[in-house]
Amino acid sequence: MGVRQVKEEVEFQEKVTWKLDGATLTVKGPNGELKRTFAHPVVRLTGQGGKLFVTAKDARKRDRALAGTWASHIRNMVEGAAKDHAYTMKIVYSHFPIKATAHEGEFVIENFLGEQSPRRAAIVGKTKVMVAGDKVTVTGPDLEAVSATAANIEQGTRIRGFDPRVFQDGIYITVKGE
Repeated sequence: MGVRQVKEEVEFQEKVTWKLDGATLTVKGPNGELKRTFAHPVVRLTGQGGKLFVTAKDARKRDRALAGTWASHIRNMVEGAAKDHAYTMKIVYSHFPIKATAHEGEFVIENFLGEQSPRRAAIVGKTKVMVAGDKVTVTGPDLEAVSATAANIEQGTRIRGFDPRVFQDGIYITVKGE
């Protein structure tokens, strides 16, 4: 079998810069700075002439797939350094009005299905959560932190012991990215 090589170039937007220090990549932009370590024995990050490449020499199928995944992660970092990633969620209830608030690194859900004790969901990283009426907006520069926070909120209202076709109360993701 022949030698298989992968070389994926990552495009950078204006006003977004990058710095490679060993296996750690730092991406800076008007929206902030994101840092991530990419370490693997076959797949590497290389910079040539102001351009960033994800390369893999003598790569197996799994290594080629990993190179594509890394390139996608870096593109998400570039987009996050330029502008926030955003998820929009909707609060749905039929009888008991849900009260939701965000403060100090956690999202608090009160009166869910008439429960006495509040449910809590963790806000990951530098993610900002805003509640306006029945809309919840989750924004931040790191896509993984934003999506993890939205998933935590959605899982915080998971219903156990009831038929979900009848009891559709909860907080659900309606729009990913805007």
